[in-house]
Amino acid sequence: MNYQQLRPGGFRILPPVVKNLIIINALFFLATFAVGQAFDIDLVNWLGLHYVKSPDFNTFQFVSYMFMHGGLWHLVFNMFALWMFGNTLENVWGAKRFLTFYMVTGIGAGLVQLLVTFISIQKVQSGVDPAVLQPVMNDILTTGSEILKEGKNYVDPFWGKLNILYNGATIGASGAVFGILLAFGMMFPNSVLYIYFAFPIKAKYFVIIYGALELVMGISNRTGDNTAHFAHLGGMVFGFFLIKYWQKQMKSGRF
Repeated sequence: MNYQQLRPGGFRILPPVVKNLIIINALFFLATFAVGQAFDIDLVNWLGLHYVKSPDFNTFQFVSYMFMHGGLWHLVFNMFALWMFGNTLENVWGAKRFLTFYMVTGIGAGLVQLLVTFISIQKVQSGVDPAVLQPVMNDILTTGSEILKEGKNYVDPFWGKLNILYNGATIGASGAVFGILLAFGMMFPNSVLYIYFAFPIKAKYFVIIYGALELVMGISNRTGDNTAHFAHLGGMVFGFFLIKYWQKQMKSGRF
């Protein structure tokens, strides 16, 4: 199959998987407020991805976290990028392969985020006297989640950071969207993108620069935000290897 060739039926501005993903994400966003108001249920906490040792962790969160967003602009930017880059990919790959790519990169991003959380926890806990650490950890694992649900946290910044690592939730489609961005850059490297509709840059350079920025921000952690930078990189890494696997299949005639 030639990657530059469109699927039968021609190019669609809003192909079915992209369209349905946007609709589902929008419905989940609205449900976050509706269910919260009507039933006092925190869908972000229930469906967001938690660390495996958190009392709020469930395996379905590896999928559900991708459909939750923390605010309108978080949703709008992710859905715009999904449409902007995803519509071309779905037209080339077809619905089934595009949805597979989206889910694999999204789940992969979640796995990377949990790995980074584990490493961060080990780093924070290193050098602390176990006799001091253990009672606090018992409290974090039993009541830490409820404290965060009340909009509070431990006064001590050390314990507060541990509580967020254990009981905070990761949400958003960004991991899958970054995977889609990586795929677009690999398949159409010389396509010209316009930053702020004014500054032209080839897709391959845009992906490299964006990926490098995510890596720097993830390592330095100086932005003060709650962005899961390594989850974004995880989506790109899983996307890279999945595309390489598909290219290998294509060369062997099994694609």
